[in-house]
Amino acid sequence: MATPTLHDPNPDHYDAGERPASNLPVVVPSEPSLPDILDRKIERATAYAKAARSAATRKAYASDWVIFAQWCAELALTPLPASPGQVATFAADQADAGLNPSTIVRRVAAIGHYHRASGYPAPTAQPDAGGLAEVMAGIRAEKGTRKVKKRPADAAALRNMLAEVQGDGLRAVRDRALLAIGMAAALRRSELVALELGHVGLVPKGLEILIARSKTDQDREGATIAIPEGTRIRPKALLLEWMAAAGHTSGPLFRRLTRSDQLTDDPMSDKAVARLVKRYAAAAGYDPGEFSGHSLRSGFLTEGAGQGATIFKLQEVSRHKTVQILSEYVRDADRFNNHAGERFL
Repeated sequence: MATPTLHDPNPDHYDAGERPASNLPVVVPSEPSLPDILDRKIERATAYAKAARSAATRKAYASDWVIFAQWCAELALTPLPASPGQVATFAADQADAGLNPSTIVRRVAAIGHYHRASGYPAPTAQPDAGGLAEVMAGIRAEKGTRKVKKRPADAAALRNMLAEVQGDGLRAVRDRALLAIGMAAALRRSELVALELGHVGLVPKGLEILIARSKTDQDREGATIAIPEGTRIRPKALLLEWMAAAGHTSGPLFRRLTRSDQLTDDPMSDKAVARLVKRYAAAAGYDPGEFSGHSLRSGFLTEGAGQGATIFKLQEVSRHKTVQILSEYVRDADRFNNHAGERFL
C-alpha cells in the first residue's frame, strides 16, 4: 500500500518551521477509501448475481416487471414495494385473463426478484403472505391443466423432414445439417444457435461437439457430446457438407442467410430454429402446431429410449442434472413392454 501524504488544512496560520498544536496534520490517503472499495465489491457481487440467471430468465423477468408496473399504474398503486395482497390481486387478474398458471408463478417470482434487488423483502416472504400463497394455490388448482407436450421429431419423423429439404443450395444444405445435429446431440435450440466452428471436433467414429454453455450450466463448465457417424440420418456427413458449402473458418456454426441466400456473419436465432422445424414438419405432412424447436431434443430421447438405451446413456447426451425427467421418456417407451396384463388380457 502506498504511503499516505500529510496535509495541513491551514498553512497560513504559522511561519516556516512552526506548526500550531491545534492544527493537527490530516491524512489524505492516496488509495480509494474503504467505502469506495466496498461499493466496487458490491457492484461485482451484483454482476455475479445477475450472471447466475440465464439471459432468457432475465429477459422474461424484465418483461414480467413491466407488465406488473403497468397494472399498478392503471390502479394508482406503487409497484415497489408492493404488499402481498396487491400481488395476490394482480395474480388473480392474470388468471382471469386466461394466463397459464406457470406464467403467473414466474411473474410473481419476477416481482420478488425486483423487490430483493431494491432492498425490499419479496412479497411472498413477508409475514402476511399467507393470503398470497392461498391465491396462488387456488390458481394452480382451478386453472391448472395437463401440460401439452410437443411431438418429438424421432428418427422416422426426422428422416421424413430431411427428405423434404429440397435442392443443394446453401439454405437447403444448412437446414439439413441443423436438423440432423440438433436431433443427434439432443440440443436445445439456444444451444444449437450458440455453436461455433471451434466447438466441432472431427474424430474417426463421428463428431465431438462442445457445448460451451447451456441453460443448466451457468458456471460455464462446458460439456462434450459424442455424435456417431451414423448410417441413416448421417449427421457427420451433413454437417461436413454444410461447412464445406459455407466456407467460413471461425465464428457461428449455423449462420443466418439473407433472402437471396447470401451467408452473413450472424448466427441464426433460436426462433428461426423453431420456425424451421415447423416448416419441414408441415412439408412432411405433420401438423406443424405439434412441433417446436424442442422437438429435435425430445426426438433423440424418445428414439433412444425406444431403442433400449439406458437412462444413464441418455443422460450423457441430454445433460439433464437429474434422471427424473428422463424417466418419463423411458416409461413412455416401456409402457407396453412386460405389461402387467400381458398374460391375461
